[in-house]
Amino acid sequence: MGDASLLKVAIDARVSAASAGGVAQVILGLVRALGRIDDSSTDYSIVVESDEERDFLKPYLGSNQRFAVKTRSVGKRIQGLLSRTKESIGQRLSGNDSHYQTPMPISDGFIESLGCDVVHFPHQRFVLCGVPSIYNPHDLQHLHFPQFFKPSEIAWREMAYRLGCQVAHTVAVSSRWVKDDIIRHYQTDANKIQVIPWAPPTEAYQDPSPSEVSEAKEKYGLDLPFALYPAMTWPHKNHLRLLEAQALLRDTKRARLRIVCTGSLLEPYWSAIQARIHELGLAAEVRFLGYVPDDDLRILYKLTQFLIMPSLFESDSSPVYEAWLEGTPIACSNITSLPVQVMDAGLLFDPYDPEAIANVMAQLAGDNGLRQELSDRGHVRIKDYDWERTAKAYRAVYRRAARQALSDEDRSLLGWDWMEKPARLLEAHA
Repeated sequence: MGDASLLKVAIDARVSAASAGGVAQVILGLVRALGRIDDSSTDYSIVVESDEERDFLKPYLGSNQRFAVKTRSVGKRIQGLLSRTKESIGQRLSGNDSHYQTPMPISDGFIESLGCDVVHFPHQRFVLCGVPSIYNPHDLQHLHFPQFFKPSEIAWREMAYRLGCQVAHTVAVSSRWVKDDIIRHYQTDANKIQVIPWAPPTEAYQDPSPSEVSEAKEKYGLDLPFALYPAMTWPHKNHLRLLEAQALLRDTKRARLRIVCTGSLLEPYWSAIQARIHELGLAAEVRFLGYVPDDDLRILYKLTQFLIMPSLFESDSSPVYEAWLEGTPIACSNITSLPVQVMDAGLLFDPYDPEAIANVMAQLAGDNGLRQELSDRGHVRIKDYDWERTAKAYRAVYRRAARQALSDEDRSLLGWDWMEKPARLLEAHA
């Protein structure tokens, strides 16, 4: 620990697995992957605040990672410095726009007290602090679908996101689509935005045995062929149009298929979903299992005929990665970054058109050959997304932010967007 060349990184992991959805899952995947790299040059403090957060990540920590439980703050010197910085940044951000009257998130000194060279906020809650920071805004959904957010939520996001994108040393995003969106809306310098694709979060979970698969099938009553949709009940996940598509499928008798949905059942949208199920008479054809144990999710991917993803907005899709990992064919929306993420390894459809969704479901449910073809393509495509590569790219970002020398591998990873330019395509054009 006394080695001056040792890179000390704080990763703020203060998120709830039950309510943060895919953000919590990619944090788990990143922490696990960083801990598995054979690396004595980097030391990680994983910042948590609750037993839930610690227990969620504890099984996946590596030998160079330890928890830093947020229970203390430091004195007035850091607070004074940050307050002056806050005032300066606030003037630059807000100008004459009263939209930015939301209190700016400012460190209480805990991050600084860890003695780290860099802090990574791999979630949307950026905090102004006295340490070079890496920030993952993930997406700007609130600007595309303001109707899905309360005015107070939009005001908070606009403050935190704009602050993070302006002040952070590096803004990390999972796709070029998000990078372009941030540049368009926030005029962020393109050179500070780093594209690093994610990989399948469920890779961290135990690969189920045949007996566990059989037990889960009985546990959840999965006796009929089904399509799987793992998504919390947020409005942009578009469950209502999926229900309308299922009703069309039933009424035209094009397929005998059930839909199984997983993910926390969040109000007020969950009540609207329940009402629509009743209106369409789909109680026997649609199952909402709520939040399922991590290991069970891998089993559901193995049991389903295919993944159906009618989301209206995604920076990229963890369920797509997860389905490919299990050999599951996919069909998903043709919006945002999904066409580039999927390429030829899935069927795309218009998520605003229930008829289009129904057509794709009927096509997949009735064609074994097509499902096998998509499974084979997914097997190839998932090789483009690797947690070790993702972790090494983030480590390179940490080194760059701390002004440490970069290796040739570091520079290569930071210059390569493997979502848009898979290695096999680069080799084919070499």
